[in-house]
Amino acid sequence: MPRLIVIRGVDEGKQFELAGGVTVGRHSTNAVPLHDTQVSRRHLEVRVGASGYELHDLGSGNGTLLNGQPVQVAPLRSGDAITLGQTVLMFTVGHNELPGAANELTEKVRLQARPEQDIASAIVRTVAADVGSQILSRPAAATDWLRARLASLAALYETAEIISHILDVDQLLNTVMDLVFKSVEADHGCFMLRDETGRLVPKAVRYRAGVNRQEELAVSRTVVEHVIKEKQGVLVSDVYADDRFRGVESLHRHNIREAICVPMKGRREVVGVLFLDTQSSLKQVVSRGLDVSKFTEDHLHLASAIAHQAAIAVEESRYHEALVNAERLAAVGQTIAALSHHIKNIMQGVRFGADMVRTAIKDDDRDLLAKGWKLVERNQNRIDDLILDMLSYSKEREPAVEPTDLNKLCEDALDMVRGRAKDRGVALDWHPGTGVAAVPCDPEGIHRAVLNLVSNAIDALEDRPNAKLAVQAILEPDGAWAKVIVLDNGPGIPAEKVEDIFKPFVSTKGSRGTGLGLPVSRKIVREHGGDISVQSVVEKGSKFTIRLPMRSAFAGDINGTGVAPPLPPSED
Repeated sequence: MPRLIVIRGVDEGKQFELAGGVTVGRHSTNAVPLHDTQVSRRHLEVRVGASGYELHDLGSGNGTLLNGQPVQVAPLRSGDAITLGQTVLMFTVGHNELPGAANELTEKVRLQARPEQDIASAIVRTVAADVGSQILSRPAAATDWLRARLASLAALYETAEIISHILDVDQLLNTVMDLVFKSVEADHGCFMLRDETGRLVPKAVRYRAGVNRQEELAVSRTVVEHVIKEKQGVLVSDVYADDRFRGVESLHRHNIREAICVPMKGRREVVGVLFLDTQSSLKQVVSRGLDVSKFTEDHLHLASAIAHQAAIAVEESRYHEALVNAERLAAVGQTIAALSHHIKNIMQGVRFGADMVRTAIKDDDRDLLAKGWKLVERNQNRIDDLILDMLSYSKEREPAVEPTDLNKLCEDALDMVRGRAKDRGVALDWHPGTGVAAVPCDPEGIHRAVLNLVSNAIDALEDRPNAKLAVQAILEPDGAWAKVIVLDNGPGIPAEKVEDIFKPFVSTKGSRGTGLGLPVSRKIVREHGGDISVQSVVEKGSKFTIRLPMRSAFAGDINGTGVAPPLPPSED
């Protein structure tokens, strides 16, 4: 399935499967919505053309780069990097999704039954499995013909970087097979890869133009198993002229005069084989002369070099896939463990409160009943907060931006924590700012982010002498950004743990925290095109800064507020 993978930006790690033409942009109605304020509402479109997928810039305000070059319309190849705003997308597509793909040819590949006769009598030439890597590392040692072919395969080396980015093995092998057919005059060709069970599966099947695509491609199981077992490539030739080939029935019955089969030996193991053949009738062979061969020993060496390169790429692709799956499983495991820990702590509080309620009812103790019920309610609220944080962290949401008085927003957040701050002996110091009466932001989201920061600061200041929390709203001198600064004189955060506090389920509050408050807050602010930064000194205190752009990409021109309009893409 063709897809776009976000490899850099706010949405890093997301993948979008493409079904036909799709639009990419900031607006939620796009098939590929991005939370990047430098991306236009409808930035670009990926279309399916006659020759493949194409990129079309839709008059975006900041333009589109394809592999670092500005483009308006351009064809897409798997592995291409698309840059729009601060986001980089990688386009990848399996070969079976390409227009005119020859994937149906895999159904025509048949492994023929092993004949009784030994394969050794049918082999004309052999080559060691490591010859391919030797040729690639020392091309000067090759023959004149092979050096010329290696020069013609410059495209193979040029695509090495692209191959390293291709996640789909089928697409990778089809790219290599295209290069094979440019350099070797084969009638048919295919890669055969071992699957998890060891079974050989045909991939990247090619028939040369003019060859009957309805006929089966006969691949001799005898030859393939010999190549894999002995780890050496073979050239089988002159099947009509040599009695040694009569035992290899699959070769003779399907009129194959010459065949090359080489192992795909990577760094660790043989992952499959590359098979090429030419097919001729007896009449064609006689008219051409039995001494005329399409395949030579040089072709065998070249095929070995290409198969070696393909094998390494397949190994790397499989390794990457296994690594990604392992990371996903580890992330799921860590998430479940963290949630289990938090829920267990909350439920302990619920059970303790319930026990107090039962005892109070039995003894008709109203004071104990009130305390027990208060404990149950408090833990119920903690469950609600945990669920809300989980939904906020996982749900995609475009900010509902409107002109917002940042001073009033901060005052409301402080009013909600004054009682808790007083109980814990924390002095609040509020400094309203100028020029922040109409900041374009989602008031609900930013209010929650500010509340999280001041709540965390109060928790950190518990039992600290002369505990003080200062909050300030300001507009930067150039008028481009508004900021909310939350400063405390608490215990501070060690430098090596500063980045960890923004990771999900990492909490310094022990059983009191969900570990989602700061990640959720940063996500909300980043959705606005801003960010949260932190500076901290152990035993001195911490300073958290929310930074919001005054030119919001999610709001139009706010007349009469002094707020500059966003960069207007032509299609907005």
